[in-house]
Amino acid sequence: MHYTIDICGLQRDLPLCPLTDKLMIGAFVIFGDVELTVHCAKELLNRAPAYDYMITAESKGIPLIHEMARQSGQNKYILARKAPKLYMKDVFDVTVNSITTAKEQHLYLDGADAQLMKGKKILIVDDVISTGESLAALEKLVQVAGGEICGRMAILAEGDAQKREDIIYLQDLPLFGADGSVIE
Repeated sequence: MHYTIDICGLQRDLPLCPLTDKLMIGAFVIFGDVELTVHCAKELLNRAPAYDYMITAESKGIPLIHEMARQSGQNKYILARKAPKLYMKDVFDVTVNSITTAKEQHLYLDGADAQLMKGKKILIVDDVISTGESLAALEKLVQVAGGEICGRMAILAEGDAQKREDIIYLQDLPLFGADGSVIE
């Protein structure tokens, strides 16, 4: 089963993947889809508030934020990592629980990136916002670093995220029943 979605004039078929025996989600993956990544980056930038730096969480937001930075002429974006790397110094972390990941995760921020964000307007970017758990973790990282959140953007808003007024997004992504029908 799949769901056909139209994102600002570009269509994709999303495979439906079961979360529980009664609930499925449309799997939206921009990895490897250059046309979709470029298209969505352009559309999001057209709606973006003024910002100093963008941040995303590893890993599905990486191609999107990279393309947004490229198109906007930015030479730097910030990445919250799923694990600390040897080159990272003065690292701090927050906990995140995502519906697409089976266990509790952490997001880690490099101290140098935190210093860049201090007192700056930070735009949070993601591919899909659903429960808001990943978004909340990114917000906490930005706040601990001393940054000012100026906006939250995603390609798609899924489920309850569609009701949030603090998110700028391109298209709704419904939830699906076990039979593939859209849950209203």
